[in-house]
Amino acid sequence: MSCDQTYPFPQVFLVDAGGSQHPDQPPGLVPCWSHPPSLESAGRRQKSRGSMGVSPCTALVVLMLFLLVFAGLGFEAYEIYQMKKELRQVKPVSEFNVAQKQIGLYEPLLKDEDDRERPAAHVIGRIEKEKFSKTLRWESRVGRAFTSGGVSYQFQDGALQVNETGIYHIYSRVELVFRDCSPASSFHHLVFVRRGGRPSPLTLMEAHRAGFCRQQSAHPWTAESYLASALQLQTHDRVYVNVSHPTFLSHTHYANFFGLYKI
Repeated sequence: MSCDQTYPFPQVFLVDAGGSQHPDQPPGLVPCWSHPPSLESAGRRQKSRGSMGVSPCTALVVLMLFLLVFAGLGFEAYEIYQMKKELRQVKPVSEFNVAQKQIGLYEPLLKDEDDRERPAAHVIGRIEKEKFSKTLRWESRVGRAFTSGGVSYQFQDGALQVNETGIYHIYSRVELVFRDCSPASSFHHLVFVRRGGRPSPLTLMEAHRAGFCRQQSAHPWTAESYLASALQLQTHDRVYVNVSHPTFLSHTHYANFFGLYKI
């Protein structure tokens, strides 16, 4: 039986008064309707697309892309970790050490030399009330005073004795208070060393201060002197400080001090 698909609706028949039917279409045609797809075929297509409407092939491609991205991120993180590890293993080299290596003066210290204490001492002024000596006496265990690395303080004569030959930075400061200061007031400040085999002391540093008072006389005035230098000392050298007017020394502990350390 033929079916004309151009007519989606049923045929319409006209009935006249005599009861005869006259179709408005040729009688050989039979109406035909298009049926919706069956539920089974629709279910198969829906199942093939997955629960989210995405085909398995598309989901697999997206998953592979995510895996590639995460693999790239992991590789970059590993490279950064390796670079940080290498940087931590690199030891910084100062310009000073590089220059020493170039001129051949750099000598690496042994481990025991790094661990032991550096020869050094710092002593502060001792307040005298009865006996005043031009060679000053010091406090080696008060406040910030200390001795280390084989340097010892000699209580009997006020010396700092070194037990190792080398170059030492030596410094001394004194502060004097002149009660009746005048333009003629002055004082000497001296650092010297006594060395075995030499009958007389050897002057290391010296200062002469004058003209520090005002023009008007009979007024109190404070003056100070500071000496410092890098000098060669030998084993068992004894270093001293002299001042010409010890009775004028300030009674402030930290105003007068004396020290040295090996460079």
